[in-house]
Amino acid sequence: MAGTDVEATETAGGAFAPLREPVFRRIWTASVLSNFSQLFLGIGAQWEMTRLTDSPTMVALVQTAMMLPLMVVTLPAGAVADMFDRRKIAMTGLGFSSLAAAMLATLAFLGMTTPWVLLASCVLIGSGVALFSPSWQASIPEQVSRPNLPAAVALGTISYNVARSFGPALGGLIVLAAGAKAVFALTSVLYAPLFLAFLSWRREHVPSRLPPERIDRAIIGGGRYALHSAAIRTALVRALCFGLATATATGLAPLVAKDLLLGDAAVFGILLGAQGVGAVIGALFVSNVREHIGAETAIRCSALGVGVALVAIGLSRSLPMTCAAFFVIGACNIMTIALLNVSVQLSAPRWVTARALSLFSSALTAGIGIGAWLWGEFAGSYGVTEAFVASGCVSAALILLGLVLPISREKELDNSPIGLGRDPEVALDLTPRSGPVVVELDYYVDPEQAREFYSVMMELQRSRKRLGGFDWTLARDIADPARWTERYYCPTWGDYLRMRERYSQEDLDVQRRADAFNPEGFERGIRRRLERPFGSVRWKAETPDPHQETINYIAP
Repeated sequence: MAGTDVEATETAGGAFAPLREPVFRRIWTASVLSNFSQLFLGIGAQWEMTRLTDSPTMVALVQTAMMLPLMVVTLPAGAVADMFDRRKIAMTGLGFSSLAAAMLATLAFLGMTTPWVLLASCVLIGSGVALFSPSWQASIPEQVSRPNLPAAVALGTISYNVARSFGPALGGLIVLAAGAKAVFALTSVLYAPLFLAFLSWRREHVPSRLPPERIDRAIIGGGRYALHSAAIRTALVRALCFGLATATATGLAPLVAKDLLLGDAAVFGILLGAQGVGAVIGALFVSNVREHIGAETAIRCSALGVGVALVAIGLSRSLPMTCAAFFVIGACNIMTIALLNVSVQLSAPRWVTARALSLFSSALTAGIGIGAWLWGEFAGSYGVTEAFVASGCVSAALILLGLVLPISREKELDNSPIGLGRDPEVALDLTPRSGPVVVELDYYVDPEQAREFYSVMMELQRSRKRLGGFDWTLARDIADPARWTERYYCPTWGDYLRMRERYSQEDLDVQRRADAFNPEGFERGIRRRLERPFGSVRWKAETPDPHQETINYIAP
């Protein structure tokens, strides 16, 4: 793969094997410091808000301000990462966050911070992180060999959980020693190593021969690919349901410390630390677990483990037992999230990887956010113990979801785009915005094979829709039952050319299976039509023919 400094190996080399690949090692090491900076910012901002105002709502809004960009910016950021050089997009996000943190530190040293300035700064810093995140995740397959990808994804989660295990306590010590303004300045500085690591990466970026997509169409295209890709769609649904069921572990942890264990903030910190340590330990085994027992079995076992641990938390009044349960939850959560993340990365082609990962992140975040609110309402009505017991039962029941929507263990296919080698014949002067473009293909099939042909065409339908085709139909001639016509359209000529560049070997194999039903010597007809030809016809004799923005489509 482009960007790796070592040759690919045939088998995975263990949990730390990706660190033998120089590019990934440099970026991963710097990411640990970056994760510490984000946690320091949360501690410093919350402490500073308590100094600026007595309103509990404003203090709570600090977390909202930091999380909001992850829900709002991540999907557009994924589209941008797929459209342009991911290395440069990652550097832009990191640079923006570092600059915003530096501005906040400057205002703090000058004594000019207000509650709303603090919240706005947290939103800006979080927006840079949200812009960076999809580019970083989507570029991991370019930094490691394919067999090491599961371990690399797991190491990415380890870097965050190492920081989460020690970051809040360390950030609190810095705040006590030097004040929140020092934390803001340190936050700005700690983004710099990751920026430099990406700057030193000599990534080979192959620009598209076509103009970039419009951002709205890029987002829609990513959503359509995920919707019509069974593997990605399954991972998104499983992530959403897992977040909904297990959100009590994070959403109600303060109430466990206060109401069930009769403790204080220190007990709350111990519980979070136990969960973080469990996540680090669990992430070390992701690659081996996936290789030996398979993703689906591991995810089902994790669901059962989280369910039992949640019930134990609800019933326990012992700190050691509760810490052990949080440790199990941390390990099982990371195992599930990492395995689903790997499934998305291996199922999405390069042109849509960042968008697929941003959708995965949004699904998981939405599940946790909505689940925390729902279980909080449940706890308010029935009690904290009852909420954890009910949540544990729902989590264990996710095993049944695996029977309906299993994660496939089949060998991943090479879904790298290879495009179509032959240029379409064009006599009109088309521009990227010309359209819609309607495509019709003819098939001639023995009526005895109609059922088999129809099944193959249903697979082809999913392929066309994943790649950008709309309103796909299949029609059969009532006068000649052997003749079939496939029809779909693309919004513009530029969209159609992008669709042609996105075909993978798997897509072409489905097309060949459909073509195999045609009799020998039959030439499949294909027609491309401009549905609304405004601008391609001189409506008045004195109107000149348009020649601007014509695409010169050159085959590779």
